Amino acid sequence: MIVGLKGKISHKEPTFVHVETVNGITYKIIISLFTSSSLKSGDEVALKTTQIFREDAQILFGFLSDNEQKMFETLIKINGVGPTTAMAFCSTLTPEDFATALVKNDAQTLKTVPGIGPKSAKRILVELSDYALNFDQASNKSYQEALLALESLGFKKERVKKALLECKAKDTAMLVKEALKKLT
Repeated sequence: MIVGLKGKISHKEPTFVHVETVNGITYKIIISLFTSSSLKSGDEVALKTTQIFREDAQILFGFLSDNEQKMFETLIKINGVGPTTAMAFCSTLTPEDFATALVKNDAQTLKTVPGIGPKSAKRILVELSDYALNFDQASNKSYQEALLALESLGFKKERVKKALLECKAKDTAMLVKEALKKLT
């Protein structure tokens, strides 16, 4: 299984790139619009990949961030959500927006994704109700420090994570202050 590729972008379209590796092999990798906006043809790139095997094809999906890949892999586990729909989610919502929509049980935000109607949005919210609580704040030191500080005050980890996802502050002290208002 291919879990990552490093090489030069030899061709770029809005939804995929061709990455030529050092040994001359070129791979077609499907990417989100967010990832696409960060890449330029001719750039050196290192993409994390998820490989999907089908009867008639092997498809690579590429990601610049761990959280986007985690979001994609979580979505494709849902019955009725395939890789194309999961990539539409990755192109429409950032992982942070997606996690916030799950925490707030916001079907309207999910319905902004092409191909997702009211029934699908509600089903996704039900099936992924605990996803946001496990959302990994990409190596955000302030978030981790605030989480530990609030847990040491006696708040339950799940409630703290939910409150911190709704906070706008960036530094530890302000995160703790903002989260305390939400928790009390």
